[in-house]
Amino acid sequence: MKLDILTLFPDWFEWFRTQRHVANALAAGSTLTLINPRDHTPLGGGQVDDAPFGGGAGMVLRVDVMDAALSAHYGCDATALRGRRRVIALSPAGRLLDDALVAELAVEGALTFLCGRYEGFDERIVEHFASDVISVGRYVLAGGELAAMVCADAVLRKLPGALGHPDSVLEESFSEALEGLPEYPQYTRPAEFRGWRVPDVLLSGHHEEIRRWRLERSRERG
Repeated sequence: MKLDILTLFPDWFEWFRTQRHVANALAAGSTLTLINPRDHTPLGGGQVDDAPFGGGAGMVLRVDVMDAALSAHYGCDATALRGRRRVIALSPAGRLLDDALVAELAVEGALTFLCGRYEGFDERIVEHFASDVISVGRYVLAGGELAAMVCADAVLRKLPGALGHPDSVLEESFSEALEGLPEYPQYTRPAEFRGWRVPDVLLSGHHEEIRRWRLERSRERG
C-alpha cells in the first residue's frame, strides 16, 4: 500500500508511524508519505488559504495551492491523478466511513488523503482533484489530520501481517465471522472481582457453546 497524506501539519504523523500495526505495515513494504502544500505554494509567505467569496468567517484552502502541490509531487496534472489512484478529500459531508469502505480501500494499491483545514476546501478541489469524499462522522474537526489517521489506521490494520497474528482480524467488530455485527464482550482474569463474575460459559471449555454465546451477544449489540 502506497499511502500519501497531503497535510499542513506533517509532524503530527510522526507519532502515528510508531504505532505497532502501522510500523509492521511499513516494515512489510507499505509506505506513508507526507506532502505539505506550503512547500509548493505559488504564493508568497507560504500562503495556502484565503477569505471565502460571499463573506463569512474563517479561511478556505485555495485550489491553486492544492493544484501546485499535487502536480509537483506526482509529476502530472492534478486533474489526472485520480485516474491513477484514489484521491480522497476528507470532509464531514462525505460518505461515512465503515468497515465495508475500509475493506474497499485496503485492496487499493495507492491512496492519497487530502486534509482540510480552517473552513475546508475550495469546492473546486473536491470537484476536480478528488475521486472520493469520506467522512469519519457527522461532526466537525479542526482539520482533516485526525480523520486521515482514522482512515489510515483502519486501512493499514487490514493488511497482511500488520497485526502480527492473522487470527486477530477473524473475529472482530463487523467481520464476516460475526455477520458484520459488533464484537462480543471480552473478559480476562480475575474470573471474579468485587462479586462481578465472568459468564460461566467462557470458563466451561466448550468451544462450540462459547462460539454460540459470542455470536448471540454480537447479535444483541447489533
